[in-house]
Amino acid sequence: MKYLLVIPDGIGDRPISALGGKTPLEISRIPNLTYFARAGKVGMVRNVPERMEPASHIAISSLLGYEPKRYLAGPGPLEAANMEIKLEDNEVAFRMNFVTEFDGILADATAGRVTTKEAKALVNFLNKKLASDFVRFFPGHEHRHLAVIKDARGFEALSATCAAPGSIVGEKIEDQLPKGPGEDLITKLMYDARLLLKDHEINQVRVDLGENPANMVWLWGQGGTPRLPKFSERFGGLTGASISTVDLVKGFSRLIGLTVMELSAKYNSPDFDYRGEAQAMLDLFEEKDFVCVHTRACDVAAREGNVTRKVIALESMDRHILGAAKSFYEKEKNSRVLIAPLHTTSCDLRTRMQEAVPFVAAGKNIVPDEIECINEATARLSSLRFKEGWKLMDSFLSEQEMG
Repeated sequence: MKYLLVIPDGIGDRPISALGGKTPLEISRIPNLTYFARAGKVGMVRNVPERMEPASHIAISSLLGYEPKRYLAGPGPLEAANMEIKLEDNEVAFRMNFVTEFDGILADATAGRVTTKEAKALVNFLNKKLASDFVRFFPGHEHRHLAVIKDARGFEALSATCAAPGSIVGEKIEDQLPKGPGEDLITKLMYDARLLLKDHEINQVRVDLGENPANMVWLWGQGGTPRLPKFSERFGGLTGASISTVDLVKGFSRLIGLTVMELSAKYNSPDFDYRGEAQAMLDLFEEKDFVCVHTRACDVAAREGNVTRKVIALESMDRHILGAAKSFYEKEKNSRVLIAPLHTTSCDLRTRMQEAVPFVAAGKNIVPDEIECINEATARLSSLRFKEGWKLMDSFLSEQEMG
């Protein structure tokens, strides 16, 4: 049996006035997604447990079949795993975001979409000025990077509660500083970096160009290396692979033993080169039983409040990735396809929502229901619901009828 999981993150939304009170799923031209809805079952799944933040590191754990409360790992250690950084028992990995501070306010959680080239230069600068035997900085992509801090007591000494920067935009920084063990050290690093970054030539140029500067770092999402059972052990020896441009998704995939597809330079931005991502997906099925494809363009567009871009991304994903998935599905009779986002992401609110998301599953031993299209309204009519999202993968891979 072959299994395909497509994660078109952020495709769900709330009704949008600019779309006449409809959602992107309701107005977009998505014939391939509709094809799978008619061929299979539509349902709802809650990837993020109640009272947990709607964050990607939680949702990807759940959707891949790992109970978040049992296997919780922050974005820091997941991204360290993707960079193949081996953490010692006394080391803690933090996600380090470049942000824009203005007059004591966290004004921009992405530092004006600072480029990877600019950000790497700034990370190297911080390493020269602040790194020591106890603190190291590692470059990632765009505004997302990594800081590794060493303490004799490891996470026990560095477990302060640290707010995700995207959740505190517009708020006073002094009201949102880390609280708990290690708070003084974490806060000092953030402020020391601010003093160094504010006059850096890269930020001076960005200000001259009217762009938000990367004039501060924000440390959060910390943890040590999580201990996760391998995917093949959890699911009867299945071999698997993962495609994504998001470091924490790739890191989680590595930790559970999935092969992470590193696309060639031609396909180094698969969220905007869907043909490349689709071809990589098909190629992997030559040797793997399970392939996961994660795309984030709809989520990014929604968090920017760009309705038009979200619709374009949704239609492009449907045309190329789900078009390839349909061809695979029609050729490979002994297969199943699951299409499920991590989050519902609101264009109006520019944030991810803490709620269940629609999904569709089709394939062997999945009897079609009477729902002929997938959107937020039709999914709510379905009786196929997974309140504990991690159980969806068990059902999908069981080869038994779902529901």
